[in-house]
Amino acid sequence: MTSNDAYLPYSDGIEQLQPDEEALVEKVLASMMRVNRQVYDRHRHGLRDAHAKSHGIVKGELIIPADLPPHLQQGVFARPGTYPVIARFSTAPGDLQSDKIAAARGMAIKVFGVDGDKLLPDDDTRNQDFLLVNHPVIPFGHVKAYWDAQQLLEKGDGAPETVQRITGALARGAQQLLKAARVDIPAALQALAASNHHLLGETFHSMAAVRYGAYVAKLSAAPLSEPVRALTGQPVPTDRGDSILRDLVVEHFRDHGAEYELRAQLCTTTEEMPIEDASILWPEDKSPHQPIGRLVFPAQAAYSDARRIYGDDTLSFSPWRGLAAHRPLGSIMRIRRAAYEQSSQFRHTLNLAPRVEPKDASELPD
Repeated sequence: MTSNDAYLPYSDGIEQLQPDEEALVEKVLASMMRVNRQVYDRHRHGLRDAHAKSHGIVKGELIIPADLPPHLQQGVFARPGTYPVIARFSTAPGDLQSDKIAAARGMAIKVFGVDGDKLLPDDDTRNQDFLLVNHPVIPFGHVKAYWDAQQLLEKGDGAPETVQRITGALARGAQQLLKAARVDIPAALQALAASNHHLLGETFHSMAAVRYGAYVAKLSAAPLSEPVRALTGQPVPTDRGDSILRDLVVEHFRDHGAEYELRAQLCTTTEEMPIEDASILWPEDKSPHQPIGRLVFPAQAAYSDARRIYGDDTLSFSPWRGLAAHRPLGSIMRIRRAAYEQSSQFRHTLNLAPRVEPKDASELPD
């Protein structure tokens, strides 16, 4: 077990700007806008430039226990309590592709009623957003690598199915070669080569680092209740439609709830747990994931027409919405500050949809 004094203290100087970062961010944002317009022309509807396809939108609670050790009592988790939440399950690309194609899946969480100093001066909400994906790392984990990946996407005419099939096939082939050679497989390659499993049984990760009050951490949400633990590793059926993930989520929540354990993996050293390169896996033997709360979602109608419209056209998430105690860290997170704002403005403007930040989970339609 790691002792508390081994955890790296947070400081404002923990981040390091990358070479040509400002210029690269401008290039990424411009490319994202061109791709957004390509996707809009295909669908005649504005979509998110990431996690465009939703599979379920649910409401529930975040329960923070009273017995957290002092080093975990940080930010939102500083005091025991129960907070209303909304969560949106999604697929990572910024277009509507078939669920039969293996891709990264997401869980975006909006926590209501949170008090504390906010990250952004114009944020007058009491909301905290946590954005998680079912891989512990980002294959393109810093601004230069992300720019290279963004160029590939744009050259593919913004169509993620083509890019996803090619990169997935290449990654799976490389993984097999490394296995045969008995060589350790990099975490970033494992993410690209991931299999297509029931998304409710997945473990979701922040991938990049965030401030965790006095420390630095990566966050994750792992299946806890038996109904979702039973779904872990369960292959997505190939004999059903292109929206099979939506169907699986709806079928599950019709009869069952779902509980996830929210966890923090605290940074001990930036040499083995870098802040600026989110493609590198933080070793669990140096710092294990520690429970900090429980997400509880009761059985419900997870994808009614009203929920789909609200979740896709009105609701927005950003890792930069929330407390200063949970500041996103690293160049990938710094890109996201402008990228999420640009995407939200684009989507809401084109769709003539109100950009309204909810004040409580009860605003999610049934």
